[in-house]
Amino acid sequence: MTGMLEENAESRLALFDFAFRHAPIGMALVDTEGRIVRGNRAFSRMVGISQENLSGVAFADFTHPDDLAADIGLFNEVLARRRDGYTIEKRYIRPDRTPLYVRIHVAAMRDGDGEVVRFISQVEDITQAKDAERQLAEHAAQLELALEAVRGGFWQLDIPAQTFETSDRLSQYIGGPDAARLDLESYLARISRLDRSAADLTPLIEGTLDQNVVEYRLDTIAGERWMRCDRRLLRDAEGRPLKIVGMAIDFTEEHRQIERLQRNAQTDSLTGLLNRRGLEARFPQMASSAGYAVLAIDLDGFKQVNDRYGHAAGDIILQEAAGRLMSCVRGDDLVCRVGGDEFVVVISGDRETGIAVANRMVGAMRASFSLRVPSTDTDVLVEVRASIGGVWTVANVELDGLIAHADTFLYRVKASGKDGVSFDRQPFPRQTTRS
Repeated sequence: MTGMLEENAESRLALFDFAFRHAPIGMALVDTEGRIVRGNRAFSRMVGISQENLSGVAFADFTHPDDLAADIGLFNEVLARRRDGYTIEKRYIRPDRTPLYVRIHVAAMRDGDGEVVRFISQVEDITQAKDAERQLAEHAAQLELALEAVRGGFWQLDIPAQTFETSDRLSQYIGGPDAARLDLESYLARISRLDRSAADLTPLIEGTLDQNVVEYRLDTIAGERWMRCDRRLLRDAEGRPLKIVGMAIDFTEEHRQIERLQRNAQTDSLTGLLNRRGLEARFPQMASSAGYAVLAIDLDGFKQVNDRYGHAAGDIILQEAAGRLMSCVRGDDLVCRVGGDEFVVVISGDRETGIAVANRMVGAMRASFSLRVPSTDTDVLVEVRASIGGVWTVANVELDGLIAHADTFLYRVKASGKDGVSFDRQPFPRQTTRS
């Protein structure tokens, strides 16, 4: 039995020795005085001391002076049985005086009485990671300077460590002068729910994307602001995702200007209704609904008023008519001035809904219009009515075809005395059957 135990002990020792010598990371045995008993080849390369000369060298001799106190403190806590081991990041100083950043995992080997007899250290070279952090910090400092003239800041996400940090400037911009830095959950919670899918970080975290620019609304101390965020992925030496750096800049005023330009480009300047371009931009969304009606509208008597009282009076009529038409529809319906005294209305719903809205519009237009006549400084009442042709559909049909078909029913109203509604009885386009 004793022979078997001795044989097993020798076998385990041989396995340990093999693993120690051939480990890809640095490994060292250290005595209770902090002197190296033995180090493997990887450790020897790290500290720049040959394996033959390692024995008896104190780890304090090649540890950076600024990192020594923390290491010795933890070392002594293990000796005092207050802990079993520790992990620390520190710098080695090699014989050529170049620093080497390492992460050391230290465990105690104890005898039967629990006294420490040896320390075994596993040492990882993290110099590249530290260099990347330093470069990132320098880049961050440069960004802070660059951001002095703009509103916003930057953030960074450490992917392996799963830590997120906002710059002081961004934190203060979001939460005020005394705001603490935000974690990832808090930052994402401030992004509008409507924009969270666009702001998703998954493609960058997984490494399928190296850079992108996204725009989202962010809740800040100044209210909801539009942010444009340039997000870039940093990889480690093996190409694995390491960090994501984002630079978020407030472009709310620019966004509002773009919206104003878009509205102006799609809005009739006289009436505030959609113009033809605006109708074409909004129509596809309406056309995807279950059913909708299209009304073609002409103002009866408008030309006579415009000719008699002038274009200024005509403009007043058009503005008032636009308001009356708008009062007859719901918020998601579309009212458009396509030119002169011609209007197009798109209404979500069935044929009966379209007819009801058209009749309300005809009724609204029957009220007299009041005009101020500058030459006589008097008010006059004029009559302008509406003729409306309507068509309805449950299909996704081209807008031009619908308007042209509605126009045919508008002409029927015009031909039969005006001031009324004519609505197609069948859905457009016609369904044909073949025998």
